Amino acid sequence: MATELPRKQAVVVGVGWAGGIIAAELTKAGIEVIGLERGQEKTVDDFKMQKDELRYALRYDLMQDLSKETITFRNDQDMRALPMRQLGSFLLGTDVGGAGIHWNGQCPRFLPYDFEIRSKTEERYGSDKIPADMTLQDWGISYDEIEPYFQKFDETIGTSGEDNDLTAPRSEPFPTPPMKETRALRKFKNAAEELGYHPYQVASANLSEVYENPDGQTIQACQYCSFCERFGCDYQAKSDPVITVIPTAKETGNFELRTHANVRRVSYDGEKTDGVYFIDTRTGEEFYQPADVVVLTTYVMNNTRLLLQSEIGRPYNPETNEGVIGKNYCYQVMASAQGFFEEERFNLYAGAGALGAALDDFNGDNFDHSDEDFIHGGIVQITQTGIRPINTNPVPSDVKSWGKEFKEASLHYFYRTLTVASQGASMPYRYNYLDLDPTYKDALGDPLLRMTYNFTEQDRKLAAHQTKRCAEVLEAMNPDKIEANEDIGDYDIVPYQTTHNTGGVIMGGDPETSAVNNYLQMWDCENLFVAGASAFAHNSGYNPTPTVGAIAYRAADGIKKYFENPGALA
Repeated sequence: MATELPRKQAVVVGVGWAGGIIAAELTKAGIEVIGLERGQEKTVDDFKMQKDELRYALRYDLMQDLSKETITFRNDQDMRALPMRQLGSFLLGTDVGGAGIHWNGQCPRFLPYDFEIRSKTEERYGSDKIPADMTLQDWGISYDEIEPYFQKFDETIGTSGEDNDLTAPRSEPFPTPPMKETRALRKFKNAAEELGYHPYQVASANLSEVYENPDGQTIQACQYCSFCERFGCDYQAKSDPVITVIPTAKETGNFELRTHANVRRVSYDGEKTDGVYFIDTRTGEEFYQPADVVVLTTYVMNNTRLLLQSEIGRPYNPETNEGVIGKNYCYQVMASAQGFFEEERFNLYAGAGALGAALDDFNGDNFDHSDEDFIHGGIVQITQTGIRPINTNPVPSDVKSWGKEFKEASLHYFYRTLTVASQGASMPYRYNYLDLDPTYKDALGDPLLRMTYNFTEQDRKLAAHQTKRCAEVLEAMNPDKIEANEDIGDYDIVPYQTTHNTGGVIMGGDPETSAVNNYLQMWDCENLFVAGASAFAHNSGYNPTPTVGAIAYRAADGIKKYFENPGALA
């Protein structure tokens, strides 16, 4: 029998970016909050002098232990789903701070087009432009409504960047100037400008200068050390939840953090929730945490899984296209071209997770799709994240991947290889979804989440288009050899692609087609809010974190409204 703990006004499940933001905003308003995190606590001291590529980048020290919990995967319903046994396609974070600890720090805002994508697509091209099995829908909110929350996230993390006419409009300037421009980035910009495009320095949470945010938290200036992605920042120069929103919540005196608390189920009586059940991962003891409001802010997959396990909301059925929990799982469509230079060398050893230059001429609906057989697009960019020695071995495809020839070529091209890449948008498809696996269970005996996902014709055509654009810019940079592959084939769960998973508990203006309203409040459970990229009705051609931050700030406003007027939708 579960041990019942003292009641709290709000319980936040998962303490990463979304959970930290909501905890900070609620506690500043005087609301008592407990944060439950199944991992251990992390502080800045844990990452000092920890530039260990083997430990973090290859052995995934900050990631989820798949021997205890994983997901199962299949490309389609005719396949048998099998457990993901090794981290590959995406990296599931754990511990306090979540994926916000090991992110790169790239900070683009989704475009106005994204939030009203179905309406705007039909308005410009007609309804026939959207395939019948593409479950595309508006988000139930406009960019103008969400822009103040984007601005608040930028001010909290101190985003460094510069304006561009094709990116989302801003009500205020970037809090800090753009990062340094390297020779590789200038070469990309010159080539893009020669082609008539509009390059700019990307928005970054690796800050260009020391910054104090409105809550009094200080973020240091980036040292360009190359240890961002998969690492915690030992300089405290990459904005993350551990140095921003979590200390802000703690300083109010209204926040309690409980680690090693793995939430298994949300209590639900058919109308409301009264709290959550969790296991102490060290002792195996079960606890019940009662609360007036429950906020799920775990990773995309776990938000969906918790709702399905708790039987809250209507599970999505791809055969009937009815139900909402598990619907519209999306990923990202990657494309790239690689250039090899025989004589020219670049200082690629230095870098940062969000040090880069980009163009948005082929993102969103910034270009005419009338003669294209796909919608949306993606950012085209070059990033200088820093090359680390163990995992960096760029060689042309005609070089053997082993032996003396490989070693010589690897050393030669180490500083002579540049990649121009596109992060393409992912549109929802009727048969790409999440549900509970009927066969496999985790270490606690709970069913694993099952992912059914494959690239669609929309994805393949978008990838081919973006690959051509990447190669075009790269060719203008004058490498000696270019390699690019337009065919992305079928989706594979193993090779790393991106950690940008979205959907499953999507937001919208209609309870029939969405799980939460635009304050991320469950239509079917008024005192349950579900925040994170699980709310995205599709994935844009950008990194998702700033949009996660923006909707988390809006959710915090919704929760405060609910406390002022219990029993009503925010």
